[in-house]
Amino acid sequence: MHWVAPSEKDSANGTLEKRLWEAADQLRANSGLTSAQYSQPVLGLIFLRFAEVRFAAQRSRLEKTSASSRRGSRLDDPAAYHAEGVLYLTPNARFDHLLALPEGADVGKTVNEAMRDIEKHNPQLAGVLPKTYNIFNSTLLKQLLKKVSEIPASLDYDAFGRIYEYFLGEFARTEGQKGGEFYTPSSIVRFLVEVIEPYHGRILDPACGSGGMFVQSARFVAEHKKNPASELSIHGQEKVAETAKLCRMNLAVHGLEGDVREAITY
Repeated sequence: MHWVAPSEKDSANGTLEKRLWEAADQLRANSGLTSAQYSQPVLGLIFLRFAEVRFAAQRSRLEKTSASSRRGSRLDDPAAYHAEGVLYLTPNARFDHLLALPEGADVGKTVNEAMRDIEKHNPQLAGVLPKTYNIFNSTLLKQLLKKVSEIPASLDYDAFGRIYEYFLGEFARTEGQKGGEFYTPSSIVRFLVEVIEPYHGRILDPACGSGGMFVQSARFVAEHKKNPASELSIHGQEKVAETAKLCRMNLAVHGLEGDVREAITY
């Protein structure tokens, strides 16, 4: 994988984060769903939008290569994407396809199938992506898809990671004390990382939650002009299976991979 999130953040991205969150939270308020029910599917849509942007960029590069080469096209070869740390998406798993679903379609079922398809073609995500979109009515899910599609394709990859982290933090806040099970405020994690100074080697977080320690460690390495994906070996344990899945999604959004397992460390 390739690290895609430098540490800088600008105010425009901060405004986008807040606007997206306010819209998504308003939709939740009218849905009858709890924050716990709502959070993973919404984070999954942000993840899918990110995956499609990177997929489309790599597909464009492959099209140019195919046009100038006598070798066969590799546009539909998953290995051509995996080699660059990009997830391969079949046509049915692409964001634009889901946005274009006709009125009356079972959107929840279709999105669930898209997530299964992504896992099938990208084994590192096996069993990770949310598949509970059937709890949404089709109208609400289409509204969410449209809202997430407002994240510009031209946005720097870092911004996707920031949006994902922002939503994690907001969901943790709305869940109160229970939210602390999967999210530690980034300022605290950042302080710990600055003390530990993880320049190189293995990182083990025995209660990794949604993976904030790994992301902040990667940023620390990037700030010292090295590629975290090659410098760090990530290992995590988390007692809650759903939280471990959040962590693995968080890693993937930031172009990282790690060995994150469900385990009760303490």
